[in-house]
Amino acid sequence: MSAPIEVVGWRTRRRVRLRQRFLRRPPAVAGLAFAITAILIALLAPLVAPYSPDAQNFGAALAQPGGPHLLGTDELGRDVLSRVIWGARASIQAGVVATLLAMAVAVPLGLIAGYFRGGWDPVIMRFTDLLLSFPFLVLAVGLAAILGPSLTNATLALGIAAVPAFVRVTRGEVLGLREEDYVVAAVADGATDRVVITRHILPNTVSPLLVQATVTIPTAIIGESLLSFLGLGVQPPTPSWGVMLSSAQSFITQAPWLALFPGIAIFLTTLSFNLLGDGLRDVLDPKALT
Repeated sequence: MSAPIEVVGWRTRRRVRLRQRFLRRPPAVAGLAFAITAILIALLAPLVAPYSPDAQNFGAALAQPGGPHLLGTDELGRDVLSRVIWGARASIQAGVVATLLAMAVAVPLGLIAGYFRGGWDPVIMRFTDLLLSFPFLVLAVGLAAILGPSLTNATLALGIAAVPAFVRVTRGEVLGLREEDYVVAAVADGATDRVVITRHILPNTVSPLLVQATVTIPTAIIGESLLSFLGLGVQPPTPSWGVMLSSAQSFITQAPWLALFPGIAIFLTTLSFNLLGDGLRDVLDPKALT
């Protein structure tokens, strides 16, 4: 009975140490706080937004920030703040869903390539190298153009474009873990491949995959904004930060706030996830935990 108690105690001490290390990094804490806030705003957009994102008031078209419209209005008299809030839904949905989609495809491929090796490894990695030969955004734009303009297709394109990075991270971790003493001992003790992968290897790949996810989400958010800006993502009048930037082109000198506020939203959201990712990378570094 003492062994399980010791294991539970070690896990508790490890969680406390990780939490303390994370809290000692103000940029990472700030990034986590803003990322959570952005996600909550996106989820609660109908309750948070002061106006409907599609409500038009031609009498207040291109109204400057202030008064009843805190961030001003666009050329159709729509409240910019409300559209920025509702636009967070599309961008964060694309970022999070595309990342989860990429992980769902890439993690099994990386496990197969890194653990079983054999004929699987060269086939999977050559396909991964083929996708990596295209820059992320170029590949996403090409796939979105083929699939057609919509948020769903844009998210799918971004997810496919993010697969190679997750495959390489997963495979690299598995190659190292399969040589660890506890894995070798489990195999010698008669553990099946499924048991070794699910109990010993996969749990130990969570940390690097989590860090990679926090890097991929802001990249996908920027990708969604780019695709919507080019007309390959969210379609007007549905609000999106990229759609708002595209519409603001014609009024950049007359109403600069139309481009300023969605641009700030993109900048702060992506920065928050990057700061969170940098913090998690430092906190979860195995060398720092020894």
